Amino acid sequence: MSIIAERLILVDEKDRPIGNESKEKCHQGEGLLHRAFSVFILNSKNELLLQQRSQFKPLWPLSWSNTCCSHPRLDESTQSAATRRLTEEVGMHASLRYLYKFTYAAKYDDQGSEREVCHVFIGHSDDSPVINFDEIADYRWVQIEQLQKEVEQNPENFTPWFRMELKEIITNFPQTLQSA
Repeated sequence: MSIIAERLILVDEKDRPIGNESKEKCHQGEGLLHRAFSVFILNSKNELLLQQRSQFKPLWPLSWSNTCCSHPRLDESTQSAATRRLTEEVGMHASLRYLYKFTYAAKYDDQGSEREVCHVFIGHSDDSPVINFDEIADYRWVQIEQLQKEVEQNPENFTPWFRMELKEIITNFPQTLQSA
């Protein structure tokens, strides 16, 4: 499905659906509030799988981010969408656990904005990633302690939602960062 044809679920501040709009329009200007999700996958070594976004992404190209993130389709639950995108982007399968959701907005230069109610999921897998290079430029496994240092030293190398999510998970869900 092309970025222009894809329809996103517009929501109010309480994450109640209020309509839908093209992906392109949702990310223009200040952005339209829409539903999204982020997935964090850890392996048995307690390493997090990071992805570097494709150079062709209109917002935050080549920035490092969580394992995968996207938007549910109009006829799809957020949990099902997260599972689907995990397979589509990194070729992995994992049982995903919902952690929390939050609302944020972030502007990317003059290119557009994210304005999302983002559902955050975590899972564990020792599968080898099978990367979709249309979506991802690179990937790596990293220990959380090392990642925290990198984010503190060079926050501009990471997507804004990922920085917020990582801080929240470390602060309020530290037990989830251990092997299953």
